[in-house]
Amino acid sequence: MTTDLSWMLDDIVNNVPKARHAVLLSADGLPRGATEGMSRKDVSTIAAAMAGMQSLSRATAHFAGPGEDRQWNQTIIEFSHGWIFLIGAGQGAYLAAAAEPDVDMQQISFRMHRLVARLGNNLTSPPRVDAPAPAERPDRDEGRQKAAGGTGVAIAELDEAVKDVRGARHAVLLGSDGLPRGTTTGMSQDLADTISAAMTGIHAYSRATSQFAGVQEGARWKQTVIEFQHGWIFLISAGRGAFLAAAAEQDADIEEFTTRLHQAVPRLDAYLAPRGTVSSK
Repeated sequence: MTTDLSWMLDDIVNNVPKARHAVLLSADGLPRGATEGMSRKDVSTIAAAMAGMQSLSRATAHFAGPGEDRQWNQTIIEFSHGWIFLIGAGQGAYLAAAAEPDVDMQQISFRMHRLVARLGNNLTSPPRVDAPAPAERPDRDEGRQKAAGGTGVAIAELDEAVKDVRGARHAVLLGSDGLPRGTTTGMSQDLADTISAAMTGIHAYSRATSQFAGVQEGARWKQTVIEFQHGWIFLISAGRGAFLAAAAEQDADIEEFTTRLHQAVPRLDAYLAPRGTVSSK
């Protein structure tokens, strides 16, 4: 019988001001424990959503760039009313925590990782998870992108957002239907299509976890950030139900990059006309 480890999760909510909940789950979406105050139905829903989130997060490793160490570190979801953090908690186990908007990010991260170290003794498995390798080697994938000459729909506003930002790599604009509307120059159609499919799923899972972060009228999803050992992926709202995905190297100027991405969003509306209609651009 699986041991219920709920009692260990209280360490987070009891010692981190503004922390709300924590859930421990298996890779197949089964809850292993949860803090007090959550219904069994809510725990099961969050566990299933977080399992899907971690699986898709790891599958996007190649978008963040080439590299031998493509280890997934964490996924963070930001809402207008709070945060959700997801990290590995051993082979086939994950820890999710929710907090209010003004939580101390460093403190909750410290408590989560300290708890993972303690959980390791109970789960008898190492607390880090490697991202699976893509179907092709990184160098071949990079070469194919250059040979393909991009998607044919390069968006100047995205090129401008990436230009001259240390470590910035790619960006792709996705319509409300999840299909790519355009990318930065040089990004292949294959990569755009593959990432669009994964990002559509990540966007759906992100929105599905809103209640875990707290209940608030008019709550909005803001962004989802995926950190790997070798890079970052950002998914932000672009209006009209659309969203913008972008990738950067691990040592990128994150503040400058995200600022430019958000500044570009208002100028992307012309690319978001429904398929089959004529854009005003």
